[in-house]
Amino acid sequence: MAAGITPVAFLDRDGTINVKAPQGEYITRPDDLVLLPRSAQAIRRLNDAGVRVAVVTNQRGLALGRMTEHDLTAIHARLRDLLREAADAELDLVLHCPHDLGGCRCRKPLPGMLADAATALGPIDMAASVMIGDSPTDALAGQAFGIRSLLLGSDTSDLYAAVSLMLEQPARPET
Repeated sequence: MAAGITPVAFLDRDGTINVKAPQGEYITRPDDLVLLPRSAQAIRRLNDAGVRVAVVTNQRGLALGRMTEHDLTAIHARLRDLLREAADAELDLVLHCPHDLGGCRCRKPLPGMLADAATALGPIDMAASVMIGDSPTDALAGQAFGIRSLLLGSDTSDLYAAVSLMLEQPARPET
């Protein structure tokens, strides 16, 4: 890894870091957010390994009027607090897509949020970076961005297992 170039773990939020709301519903209040087991410890492992952590989350509830940007800011503040309390874990960046289906370039499975995160975080090691999520749209976004994707429930059991795989498996050679 060249000086100043670091790997990034791009993480989906709902169903990856925290418990997902029931089908058709959304996390709309900070009190609705509950961490999944071992997710804070997984993020702490990334922190300890020098891997940058960027949350990239579709938040269609904004487009549907189920919550406001202010609500989402409070939810993400709660997420950061819970991660710190559980494992002294830190997020480097949190980005969200507020758009409805088909209304933008940032909504996963498109890679716009990942590209924006990479720009915000500075030069990144693409070969060692990974997109981790619980939905095929997460995996497709990672593939479209040109990085490895790990799908929870398919490639690994949970975020902790995905982080273990990311950290234990050497970076693939650039092609």
